[in-house]
Amino acid sequence: MDNIKIEMKDISIEFPGVKALSNVDFTMETGKSYALVGANGAGKSTLMKVLAGANTHYTGQIYANGQPIEIRSPKDAVEQKIAIVYQEVDTALIPYLSVAENVMFNIMVNEMGKKQVIKWSEIRKRAKQVLNRFNVDINVNTIVSELSLAQKQMVLIARCVAENCRFLILDEPTAPLSNTETEELFRVVRELIQNENVGVVFISHRLNELYEICEEITIMKDGQNVISLPLTKELTVNQIVEYMLGRKFDENFPKQTVEIGDVLLNVENLTEKEEKIKDISITVRRGEVVGVSGLVGAGKTELCKTLFGALKRKSGAVTLNGKKLSVKTPHAAVRNGFALVPEERRKEGVLINDPVYSNITVAAMKKYTGALSVVNKAKEKEDARQMIKDLGIKTPSENQIVALLSGGNQQKVAVAKWLNSDAEIYIFDEPTKGVDVGAKRDIFELIERLAANGKGVIYASCEFNEILAIADRTYVMYDGKIVAELDIEDVSEKELLYYSTGGN
Repeated sequence: MDNIKIEMKDISIEFPGVKALSNVDFTMETGKSYALVGANGAGKSTLMKVLAGANTHYTGQIYANGQPIEIRSPKDAVEQKIAIVYQEVDTALIPYLSVAENVMFNIMVNEMGKKQVIKWSEIRKRAKQVLNRFNVDINVNTIVSELSLAQKQMVLIARCVAENCRFLILDEPTAPLSNTETEELFRVVRELIQNENVGVVFISHRLNELYEICEEITIMKDGQNVISLPLTKELTVNQIVEYMLGRKFDENFPKQTVEIGDVLLNVENLTEKEEKIKDISITVRRGEVVGVSGLVGAGKTELCKTLFGALKRKSGAVTLNGKKLSVKTPHAAVRNGFALVPEERRKEGVLINDPVYSNITVAAMKKYTGALSVVNKAKEKEDARQMIKDLGIKTPSENQIVALLSGGNQQKVAVAKWLNSDAEIYIFDEPTKGVDVGAKRDIFELIERLAANGKGVIYASCEFNEILAIADRTYVMYDGKIVAELDIEDVSEKELLYYSTGGN
């Protein structure tokens, strides 16, 4: 295959109230792998959406092998053999169709447009051939809704390969994946680079893993290029972070000493209706940050949702402040003093098409409602502006629609919503997923503020270094059960991994 070189020159783009990109250059070639990193709101995804034809009103020029080209629609991107797999994979798939139909979907639409008869046996055969090209074993007859998140990602990559893409952009591809699933993704990507001569761009906040797969790195900050250079071991993670933030960064989080009080939450023998979690017993004291650690699929999310009433309880007892609770719905959970920052922020954590201020105030409307249920919008916006400042949310104003924010800033809004409420127990489920190191520190500081105010915090994460940095003690989950309870002072990442993989 002939090599292709794509060059982006002086790319700029504005959205209402914000200049998202300012004179950015970026170059990529087939057969190579590139890392694209930066803090939340740096412009990474915005730049790649220009290449994918999703951001059409850019200025600047794009060249293919030295010849100027226009990418003003997704169709233009397809013609240039450029494909993108977004972080929210479910939005790009049709859940009630089969794997084969999803892999071949665009090709089928094109063939139907040419009035060709669709031969379903041929569609299944072609889809299987595509998956076989990079040794992925998924039954093409399976309905997509039955697949795991990692398998859905493979289906989307297979669709790109079926359309003979020469450039593949992966936006936070490993954020929801386990270590095993990440290794499988990397294997597939290497196959595409080496055997299919595809150029691959990784957008990621997981900096350590980029060394395994990427040859070059481009670092962005505030909508501009900071630097592009080879990604070698000589370039440390700390140096990358300093380029991203524009300042020195201490990766160690200095945990404050908070006085831990009496038991606030007591959970005994909790089992979820479908037994996704079984016989869970935990306690949380006032001022305590309790970790719930484990690998992807261990049951952490199910525990968080059962406590919050989003999943039904089969048996067990939950006691808060000495009062036994029967929390059957999220509404009841909020009324009884629970707050949940969920893992899937776009689906469950924010009102994506509403402004920032109403997202921040929605869980505490009693504060803003006066006589005759009239809402004090001025007070809403005032409190929202303070929360935006405290959390460092990058938005032109409190009136900005949440969907227009970067993924990490959407996560901050999801956190801000509950910090503005008067809850007793704060449950954080993978709160730093898709969040840069600077924002992570902001979230840690706010969690410590909650603990200092006598709140109880549950911090569920598969990032063991985070558990060790923020928690006072941790429960470890494996296969829906608690397998260990450990004091943070006496445990290492290695031990957490040991228990998380079924060791006892």
